[in-house]
Amino acid sequence: MNDQHLSRRTLLTATAVATAAVTAGATPALARTPQQRAISDRPLKQIIDRMTLEEKVGQLFSTYVFGSSATDPAERDVNDNLSLLGVRSAAELVAKYHLGGIIYFGWSRNIVSPRQLGEMSNAIQTVATAQRSPVPVLLSIDQEQGSIVQRLGPPATQFPGAMAMGAGGSRRDARTAGRISGLELAATGVYQNYAPVADVNINPANPVIGIRSFGSDPNTAAALVAAQLTGYQSAGVSSCVKHFPGHGDTGTDSHSDLPLITHTREEWNRLDAPPFRAAIAAGVDSIMTAHIQIPALDPSNDPATLSRPIITGILREQLGFDGLIVTDALNMRGVRVKYGDERIPVLALKAGVDQLLFPQNLAVAWNAVRDAVRNGELTEARLDESILRLLRIKQKVGLLKDPLIDVGRIDRVVGNRRHLALAEEITEKTTTLLVNRNNTLPLHRRRQKNVLVVGANPPRPNDTESWTTEVIASTLNGLGFTATELPTPRGEAPTAALIDQAVAAASGKDAIVVATQNVSATSTQRTLVARLVATGVPVVALHIGNPYDIARLDGVAAALASYGWTGNEVRSATRVIAGRVEPEGRLPVPIQRADDPSRVLFPVGHGLEYDD
Repeated sequence: MNDQHLSRRTLLTATAVATAAVTAGATPALARTPQQRAISDRPLKQIIDRMTLEEKVGQLFSTYVFGSSATDPAERDVNDNLSLLGVRSAAELVAKYHLGGIIYFGWSRNIVSPRQLGEMSNAIQTVATAQRSPVPVLLSIDQEQGSIVQRLGPPATQFPGAMAMGAGGSRRDARTAGRISGLELAATGVYQNYAPVADVNINPANPVIGIRSFGSDPNTAAALVAAQLTGYQSAGVSSCVKHFPGHGDTGTDSHSDLPLITHTREEWNRLDAPPFRAAIAAGVDSIMTAHIQIPALDPSNDPATLSRPIITGILREQLGFDGLIVTDALNMRGVRVKYGDERIPVLALKAGVDQLLFPQNLAVAWNAVRDAVRNGELTEARLDESILRLLRIKQKVGLLKDPLIDVGRIDRVVGNRRHLALAEEITEKTTTLLVNRNNTLPLHRRRQKNVLVVGANPPRPNDTESWTTEVIASTLNGLGFTATELPTPRGEAPTAALIDQAVAAASGKDAIVVATQNVSATSTQRTLVARLVATGVPVVALHIGNPYDIARLDGVAAALASYGWTGNEVRSATRVIAGRVEPEGRLPVPIQRADDPSRVLFPVGHGLEYDD
């Protein structure tokens, strides 16, 4: 290791040469021939050679920080940072740990507005490039779109989630959504997106993937994954597909435990692998690991994140992926059930991982990696391999040439009129009509003018939109109906008192629209629907979460799936109910009978249309 001091001017000159070497050719940096790669890697290796061990260790980590300002966070954020990270701000975090990445979240209060986020990004990069080794930070986010994992809310353009996109079935739309999302992220200085989800959701009881997946068919999911990641990367944002080797067939949430996948090797090849193979063929920059155990792939039952047979043996050697491998969050219970926090990052690196995401205790993890090099368990050469992959991405997205964004462009790019129009156009192709007894739908604003709107109001990934029932009611009112809203408190199940209120409110109504979300066998949502059906007023069930709800709801006159509860998704589904939009979506997953899961109630591809 060369510990010679490298001035900021010298390093920036070296990185500019590296960037020029890449941009001069027509071939993307991560898809070049070995000879071309060696040439473009030379300046990057010079950067690495001049790093201290501590700087190298820091480059491997990406973690959170509290606050919407990099240098002057609010008192609450300072206190949380001091308590959990031992620093006051993002600026101090970068300076102390030489971080290679920072990930933005809503819960860490990073995001107030797109312009604020861009200003914070610039401030972080200014701090990073003022260090001894002035390497810009790769700022990242989980922007999967849809209702569950979406950090940058309105005014940023909102697209349907993956399963809704699967119902739309258009690779072009998936690519367009990825490109527009990528353009808006890049405008705020975010150049790494942990999306799309490549898991094939073949287990209806999956508690952590569900509507985050494009569907249950591996080949369809593969095509949409490849299309969407291509969209992100065409916009200059590095895409990270997840969660390898496949989290789609589990009834356990890896945030709370270590899931067991019982697929055979043949089943894994057929069911789980296709989207990852397609992503690699499409040139994806990075792949995120899963905290799951698959004995058929590694009989040790180590989490895949820590498994050398899975990460190096399968992903690197068999699938031929030489991009950046990122861990899922290392604070999750799934990766912590077998090993202590000081062993997890070391084992992940030994398995073949490159970027260590969100450790439970950054100081413990950082010191563990440094000490593993000092005692010989890891080598600096091993760290250099991972840092080189990270620098290739920083080079590719332009960070090494100029890490600062033009904040003045943000308002012109994020949520502009064209982006919003395309998002609406795409969303209106995704609603699936599952049941339509006696042609209950579309509702007619003269014959069925008076509508009661009740049901689920799940929390949104951001607090910038109205409640689900409010969106349904206001959309119907705007279309000439008279809609009365009786909301369920946000995030709560309907109580006996609310159910009684709903039954009383149904009197004199022409139709009832009930929003349901992930109805279980014991859910009081079933009671609500059954009591409303018993009133004799036609009940229209709108499934705003998983589409499987219909299997547990008897007697409804009509049922639709929107696969999400963002404002766009709910408005589009309501327009379908009102006949202003045709139901074009097709089921991307099968729906089994609740009383006999071996029998299919509605197959993949099911979707009704309105009669002409």
